[in-house]
Amino acid sequence: MGVGSNLVGVSTSNTPNLWEIRKALKPFLNDPTQTVLFGCSGGADSMALAIALFAECGGEKVIPVVVDHGLQPNSDQITVKVATQLKTIGYKRVETAVAQVIVTDGLEASARRARYKVFHQFIDSYQPKYFFLAHTLNDQAETALLGLARGSGARSLSGMATQNNFFVRPLLKITRQMSEAACTEAGIDFWSDPHNQDLKFARVRVRKNVLPILEENLGPGVTEALARTADLLRDDADALDGFANEFFTQIDPKNLKISDLERLPKAIRSRVLRLAIYQVGAPLGSLTAEHIEAAEALISNWHGQKEVSLPGNVKLLRNSGRIILSANT
Repeated sequence: MGVGSNLVGVSTSNTPNLWEIRKALKPFLNDPTQTVLFGCSGGADSMALAIALFAECGGEKVIPVVVDHGLQPNSDQITVKVATQLKTIGYKRVETAVAQVIVTDGLEASARRARYKVFHQFIDSYQPKYFFLAHTLNDQAETALLGLARGSGARSLSGMATQNNFFVRPLLKITRQMSEAACTEAGIDFWSDPHNQDLKFARVRVRKNVLPILEENLGPGVTEALARTADLLRDDADALDGFANEFFTQIDPKNLKISDLERLPKAIRSRVLRLAIYQVGAPLGSLTAEHIEAAEALISNWHGQKEVSLPGNVKLLRNSGRIILSANT
């Protein structure tokens, strides 16, 4: 039983959903001396995470981070309300911050980038062992389905990793329904973000329209199946990335021998090309499937085409049995 289990007014004998969330946290809470941060929006998922973390660890070494994106009326008041609620649970220190959202590539992506910038600032300040995020199995299924709709590769379809450096998503096996039920068990109210009901966002359309139709026509369990598929694809993508990275350490990224690349399976060769292009100077995240397809064609579909121009002024040219990469600065 965790140190804070009786401090949120919850009878531990009648909290099956909260217990499931607490069990999901335990593998990451084996060092009581380490500081842990977590993001809390006030929604059901992050409030359930807050309750479970406090029940396991208390409020000394666990610090919530509440971010005000400033995208809705009275967002500052919502932030204050969430911080107050966290202190009511028992947290002694609650960090709040205002994110500077500059919309460049869609509201969702821009808000996420601004939010993670804030998270990294607190990571720099506290040097925690982990920074917990409250993404659930439903979020994972939605991410996989959105990747499928975009025609993305295995890495995109594999969704979110349970652990990525400091960031840990321990609730990826927990459903949204369980997190809501855990809040109810603990007698804790949660905030419903209006953006989560706004059909102008693709993720909301998937959540409210697409997945219910799939469940209705294909039978229950589609959400769980999508999340399971994401896990399997992540294993595959990790293996392919590993082979590509091993090959990449043995070559000159600016001078690729075509005969060596031809021997590689396409799935590994395309990853090697991506690594080389980024190494030479393309901005991280700038390469699309079309960019890699054009680079790949220099090897597998060669018919005398000219150099390939890519983001970051990176150029690829086939010459004398080699792919020459350069960047004009």
